[in-house]
Amino acid sequence: MKNKIIIATRESLLALWQAHYVENRLKEQYPGLSVELLPVTTKGDQILDRPLVEIGGKGLFIKELEVILLEKKADIAVHSLKDMTAKCPDGLTIAAVTKREDPRDAFVSNTFKSLDELPRGARVGTSSLRRQAQLLHWRPDLTIRSLRGNVQTRLRHLDEGDFDAVILAAAGLKRLGLGDRITSYISTEDSIPAAGQGVMAVEARSDDRETLNLLSFLHDEKVASCIRAERSFLARVGGDCKV
Repeated sequence: MKNKIIIATRESLLALWQAHYVENRLKEQYPGLSVELLPVTTKGDQILDRPLVEIGGKGLFIKELEVILLEKKADIAVHSLKDMTAKCPDGLTIAAVTKREDPRDAFVSNTFKSLDELPRGARVGTSSLRRQAQLLHWRPDLTIRSLRGNVQTRLRHLDEGDFDAVILAAAGLKRLGLGDRITSYISTEDSIPAAGQGVMAVEARSDDRETLNLLSFLHDEKVASCIRAERSFLARVGGDCKV
């Protein structure tokens, strides 16, 4: 058995929380295993002044991590599954998916209690085309503005008065201990979650059998069955990682 695992991860607090979660589970399962984190700033983290769709979609959040895996500088990478493209690059595979956290979108506001309470023209921040389209379907009177950055940055923009409300994934807020910032939840009928939302995915090289075997205890097959359907649908309709 391997005596060391290197985990590639983005540098945001949420990404590091997820990487540490996998690190701790590995150490619990395999006492004596050395686990090291390799934090990386991705292109998606660096370019914050343009909408994601203009610079290549959400896959920009994981591309550098996948290159590191293929170059064998790390053994695994931990992602929010919703940030992954519908198909892994050649040579890589999803080795494990974890139990799902709350998949819903969260409405966060310091002034209004719900989406329905927002006045006409209210400024709502989100970086997701999926959320933008669904919000405008129900509330075409809203002003939807692009909001990039990590969870803390987005909340700061809200607190500084740049927006009347922001829409974030409930899972990320809960994992960071920020569940108290959720003003209300948006029903899945009003805002269908992203494919894989709330699920963490562990990616590895498809020919690294030893690492794949090490990770098998983390895998939730019930969740895997759900996300296979979700990601297949997304690929079929051409949505992939841009929503």
